[in-house]
Amino acid sequence: MKKKASLFWQWLKEGLSLKGMALILLGAAVCTFGIHNIHQQTNITEGGVIGLMLLIEQWLGFSPAFITPVLDISCYLLAFKYLGGKFIKISAISTFSVSMFYKIWEAFPHMLPDLSAYPLAAAILGGLFVGIGVGLIVRQGGSSGGDDALALVISHKSRCRLSHAYLFTDLTVLGLSLSYIPVSRIVFSVITVTISSFLIDKVQDFGKRPQEKSELEASKPAGSMKRMKNQAAAAENKCQ
Repeated sequence: MKKKASLFWQWLKEGLSLKGMALILLGAAVCTFGIHNIHQQTNITEGGVIGLMLLIEQWLGFSPAFITPVLDISCYLLAFKYLGGKFIKISAISTFSVSMFYKIWEAFPHMLPDLSAYPLAAAILGGLFVGIGVGLIVRQGGSSGGDDALALVISHKSRCRLSHAYLFTDLTVLGLSLSYIPVSRIVFSVITVTISSFLIDKVQDFGKRPQEKSELEASKPAGSMKRMKNQAAAAENKCQ
C-alpha cells in the first residue's frame, strides 16, 4: 500500500518542482482568503463556473451540488483534450489546495472587516486577492477550477490573451445573470472580474523575458504563417 502511495506521489509531482508546488499553495491561500473574507461577506457575484452554476439553479432549479461537478468535469475534459494530461495533473493538485484552504479559512472568524457598506472597495480588494492568487496557480501550469480551465482552452484555441478569455466567460455569465440580479449588484461583479482577469494575465507573464514571449508567439501557427508570408515577400523583393 505504501509503495503504491509512493509511486502515485512520484507520478503526481513529476514535472512540478518544490518551488512550483509552494507557489500553487500560496496562490490557493491568497485566492481563497479573498473570497472567504471579502466576496462571501459582501455577496459579490462571481462570473465563470460559479456564476453559471447560480444561473442554472435560478433558471432550471437544479441543485448546485449536482451542477458544480458536472460543469467542472466538462471543463476539465475539454482542457484534457487541448492542454494535455500534465495540465490535468497540476490542476488536480491546485484544486485540492484550493479546497483545503477553503476549509482552513472557514475554521476561523472573518479576518477582514465587513465591507458590505463599501461595495466598490470590496470589488477592488476581492479582485486583487483572486487575480494574484489564481495568477500564481496558472503560472505553474494549473487551474483553480473549471472556469480557469475553460479560459485557458479559449486562450489556447483563439490565440487571444488570457485576460480576454477570462473576461469573455465572466462577462457572458454576468450578462445572463441580469435576468435575476439587479444591475446595481452586477456592476461591482464586473469591476472585480475585470481586475482579477487583468492581474491573472500580468502575474502569469511577470518576469518573463521578451525573448521568451517572442518564442511563444513564434510557436503559434498564426505566427508561423505570418513569418512565411514575410519571408516570401522579402524573397520576391530581392528578385526584383
